[in-house]
Amino acid sequence: MRIIGLIGGMSFESSAVYYRLINEMVRDRLGGLASAEVLMHSVNFEEIVTMQKAGRWDDAATRLGDAAHRLQTAGAECVLICTNTMHLIAPEVAARVSIPLIHIIDETAAALKAAGRVKPLLLATRYTMEHGFYTDRMARNGVSVMVPGTEDRTVTHDIIFNELCAGIVKEESRRKLMAIIERAKAEGADSVILGCTEICLILDPNALILPGFDTTAIHAQTAVDFALGGEKTSASQAA
Repeated sequence: MRIIGLIGGMSFESSAVYYRLINEMVRDRLGGLASAEVLMHSVNFEEIVTMQKAGRWDDAATRLGDAAHRLQTAGAECVLICTNTMHLIAPEVAARVSIPLIHIIDETAAALKAAGRVKPLLLATRYTMEHGFYTDRMARNGVSVMVPGTEDRTVTHDIIFNELCAGIVKEESRRKLMAIIERAKAEGADSVILGCTEICLILDPNALILPGFDTTAIHAQTAVDFALGGEKTSASQAA
């Protein structure tokens, strides 16, 4: 079994989901009391959020690049950034290690295409929805992503940062997100990307009016496939 390296803490709410899912998947595959070989470097999210708000992405890249390097030094054989937003700096992080960086956008695009879905709605932080890195990389993978309108982007971002990252799940917020999905369906969306690793805390991808793709679960599954013998191509590490 290969050792999975996780860069977590962004937020720790979703990092806990990663740890649980990865271990459940390994146990399901191997049976008995099997669990995953995992190393995690959990950062102080407050520091990362401060960098995000100030546009200090270079500093964030250095911070997460250091974490990735430490994971490799400790014995990790792949690395995952356990958040969608920080894949904005994934190329810089990947450049700090010689082990594969399993890229959440590439793996989600592959899952969408395998299901025949090419026009998903993206629900995520404002950074992920607006900076272009996510939609551009999806387009390179043959997927045309829809993003909500300005007001709906603000609602989604605020639910993520003010509630989900703090472990708060409100029924009112669930209804707001469901309404955003309904509007997107009317505009032609054929699926939904839960493009923040905390959104699985409030939305069940299997209980939506459109097929849902939970990036946290997809990312975790790919890590387990790698750990139990699968190979990741260089495309999963590329800029």
